Amino acid sequence: MKRFALVTILAACTLPALAETTIAEAWVRATVPQQKATGAFMQLTSDVDARLVSASSPVAGVVEIHEMSMQGNVMKMSRMPALELPAGKTVELKPGGYHVMLMGLKQQVKEGDSVPLTLVIEGKDGSRQTLELAAPARPLNAPAAGGMPMKSAH
Repeated sequence: MKRFALVTILAACTLPALAETTIAEAWVRATVPQQKATGAFMQLTSDVDARLVSASSPVAGVVEIHEMSMQGNVMKMSRMPALELPAGKTVELKPGGYHVMLMGLKQQVKEGDSVPLTLVIEGKDGSRQTLELAAPARPLNAPAAGGMPMKSAH
């Protein structure tokens, strides 16, 4: 099983170059047969103030940025239009917190599968950076830690 994510930057030549964004410890939770949703988790660090504005994957019909939060005594999950990435600070996407939700799965995600993900990061000036990665699928009961940091290229 791969223990790291491969990251490639695809940026249009007409857009200004964004500072480097780092993705570390990316992974996706494996599913059981007929399960139609799962989560992707990782650590994101940007050199400048930016935000994660969208995500996509060919394995899912819908991919959204989500947040888990306590409302009273109930844990609620809600869609977020974007996730702020403060300059130099690591933002952790983890079970029970921020995460990328993959819904309408087209097939079962099995342990050891490599799940392609595309993340779009937007700078304060509106310029966008597209990050492509392949996140390994971990078992349903996988701990959040582990993996190898990857840096983007300009």
